[in-house]
Amino acid sequence: MDLLVSVYIFCVIAAETMGSKTFPLINTEWLKLNASVSIFLMPLIFTINDIITEVFGKERARSVVRSSLVVILLLLLTTVVFTLLPPSPRSIATEEAYDTIFGKSIRFSAASLIAFIFSDFLDIFIFSKIREKFGKGKLWLRTNVSNMISQFIDAFTFLTLAFYALNLPVAENFSFIFSLLIPYWLLRCLLSIIETPVVYWGVRWLKDEKKD
Repeated sequence: MDLLVSVYIFCVIAAETMGSKTFPLINTEWLKLNASVSIFLMPLIFTINDIITEVFGKERARSVVRSSLVVILLLLLTTVVFTLLPPSPRSIATEEAYDTIFGKSIRFSAASLIAFIFSDFLDIFIFSKIREKFGKGKLWLRTNVSNMISQFIDAFTFLTLAFYALNLPVAENFSFIFSLLIPYWLLRCLLSIIETPVVYWGVRWLKDEKKD
């Protein structure tokens, strides 16, 4: 459980500090699709959510989510303070780059905080409701359905708040956001399916630890 929470918090911090970079998935004359590098981390976060919910229940999973929200909030606050502090003579040369990089992470942290509030708790809620309906069977169904729905909400909320540019037309903004959203979400869904065996393994692993 400690290892799972550690990996969970690592994914949260890495997504916050490094997620501003996007890379092209498809770049042709007719189709341009991009994705944030955090696409490799978010499915794992939701997978860990499902493992903890299955073994320890939704309240324990919600506790982990609340802890991650505290981490994001602390990261946001410390980033604001640290970028406002004046640099020493030794740091003047790198101050502009420091403020540019971590200034972006302030917006990403705020966007992620709001997206997390909606999506992570929604993931736990949907997972729990499907379990109430179908019982302990069909773990593959509830993990993938809950992940796909909640990850769409997370991606749409996060990308809109993180990448919407007030100095650009609405149409151009949403064209770029949806160029990120569709592949971002579809790849998350694919990764969620691929990681389904990890959910079964993680559940068995935690149950064995719980017995001990």
